[in-house]
Amino acid sequence: MARPLYAREPLGIDLDATVYAFDATTIDLCLSVYPWAPIHKTKAGIKLRTRLDLHGAISSFIHVTETHEVNVLDVLDIEPGAFYLLDRGYLDFARLFAIHQAQAFFVNRAQSNSKFKRRYSHPVDRTNSNVLCDQTGVLTVYSSSKDYPATLRRVVVKDEAGNRITFLTNNFALKPESNADLDPQRWQVELFFKWIKQHLRIKAFLGMSENAV
Repeated sequence: MARPLYAREPLGIDLDATVYAFDATTIDLCLSVYPWAPIHKTKAGIKLRTRLDLHGAISSFIHVTETHEVNVLDVLDIEPGAFYLLDRGYLDFARLFAIHQAQAFFVNRAQSNSKFKRRYSHPVDRTNSNVLCDQTGVLTVYSSSKDYPATLRRVVVKDEAGNRITFLTNNFALKPESNADLDPQRWQVELFFKWIKQHLRIKAFLGMSENAV
């Protein structure tokens, strides 16, 4: 009911599309009471994985589980034409290719060991933007290229502290500055988690089982 009311909420960038930020947070539990949810030898907890619609900062998908974070992408319904902003913890090329095949777009921070072979370099305005390079290419590691056989776009930017940040995306239409501007919007999901933990105090669970939690 609420999402249509915020469908035209400005994002701060010129983009007429649905944009989702996807991330997870940990809800701590007592290991002696919830032994089915170990995250360390002495700690227990569950993962609250959330897809946040950035138009109005409204969650459109929440999945509670103790499984590995990237696995949740397998049960996520991909909306064609939408953008998915992902952290480097979700850099799984088989799952990113599934997003690509669903005709949606992703903007994913690359890991430092990601191997990429440049095919084309596109002109960038280094004087008036923080973009260092804008390239089209393919993955070179056999397993990665098998999982993602299509071309990718790599955009490298410099943040305010002078650090180089590399993004991988399957969208070739946006300006490189727009791809870089999308990533800070992902922090809205972190603010959403912070709000939950500050305001939604759970004083008692319905039970001790996974289903009850």
